[in-house]
Amino acid sequence: MMSQKKCRSVRVGSVEIGGPKFVIIAGPCSVESEAHLQETAAQVKKSGASILRGGVFKLRTNPQSFQGLGNDGLAVAKRVRDQLNLPIVCEITDPRQIGDMESIVDIFQVGSRNMYNYSLLKELGKTKKPVMLKRGFSALVEEWVLAANYITEGGNAQVILCERGIRSFDKITRNTLDLASVSYLKQNYEFPVIVDPSHGTGVQSLVTPMSLAAAAAGADGLLVEVHPNPDKALSDGFQTLDFKQFDSLVNQLNPLLTVLDRPLLTL
Repeated sequence: MMSQKKCRSVRVGSVEIGGPKFVIIAGPCSVESEAHLQETAAQVKKSGASILRGGVFKLRTNPQSFQGLGNDGLAVAKRVRDQLNLPIVCEITDPRQIGDMESIVDIFQVGSRNMYNYSLLKELGKTKKPVMLKRGFSALVEEWVLAANYITEGGNAQVILCERGIRSFDKITRNTLDLASVSYLKQNYEFPVIVDPSHGTGVQSLVTPMSLAAAAAGADGLLVEVHPNPDKALSDGFQTLDFKQFDSLVNQLNPLLTVLDRPLLTL
């Protein structure tokens, strides 16, 4: 068993990230409709997820791509969150969104492109909501930690780091999932660390094996994209699991978590 620095866990209602139990955050890349989010939320919760994900403001490389439902999506997220009593994480892309989002989302997600957006990080440091900070796709671990410090120095210690893959010379996957960084962070810093195998690989068939590897590397949880029909998803369907695949992932993960003495947290 590798030695780990004592983790400063983050609480979201009854869910503790960085505590003795493993946490799964799952849901669609983008909120597409209320029916879509409600169906997905119910299924991922049934399978073992304890936090819902769903983007409403999307930063896309191609300006012609689906940009999210915006404030309409926030209203949908709130209704589904309340109906299923399931905490939700949504990406924030601009400091001006904090006022609209703060009463609705349970965790602010800072995406890879915004890891260096220090103005946004400083504003999030003034809030009382947990912040999930994704690693920039070309960021050094040191730069990632320093970005987290922009939030904590503002007074908000509730920061979760999310490894989501970095750019490398290899093109067999969308990004290169750096699981060594997970073990390193757990040994040297107090932040909870979760892994996003969906963006980390960009390959649907690799999400499950990399999820198992992430747990073995010491991650505190996973962030997984799930959709009822990935082929028809409005964003990132190629790296998204359907309900059956997600259920299979959890079933394969549970025996490993038993060996690691870190059971899955369920609601």
